[in-house]
Amino acid sequence: MKPESVLVDSNVFMDYMKRGRDPVRELLSCYDSTDLVTCGVVKAEVLRGIKSLKARAQLESFFDLMRFAPTRVMTWDQTWKRAWQLDRKGRVLPLTDLAIATCAIAEEAWILTSDHHFDHIDEVNILRPDF
Repeated sequence: MKPESVLVDSNVFMDYMKRGRDPVRELLSCYDSTDLVTCGVVKAEVLRGIKSLKARAQLESFFDLMRFAPTRVMTWDQTWKRAWQLDRKGRVLPLTDLAIATCAIAEEAWILTSDHHFDHIDEVNILRPDF
């Protein structure tokens, strides 16, 4: 089943760049830009680590093409509630990953990630990148 919407986790962008590959080219070779979703957490995580101004500008423009999942008060309330429930089960996950998952769920998007933290969140559908 091909997902209609894909939220790309920050580690996918970073892993492509570490491998000397252009994440924009790689993602657009697999998905239409209209299928791609981002959120503030992913955008901030990716752009804060870019040293090259040219690369940062390219990625910033790419983020502007993606559908943006807003983080409203309701998003944060759902995030802390999900965190609380998982914590009680002994699954303490990074808050950033929980916020990303909450955004993906709200947008009905799959998460493209190499991070296995998302495996502990039953409500998300996961895609693995083909590095």
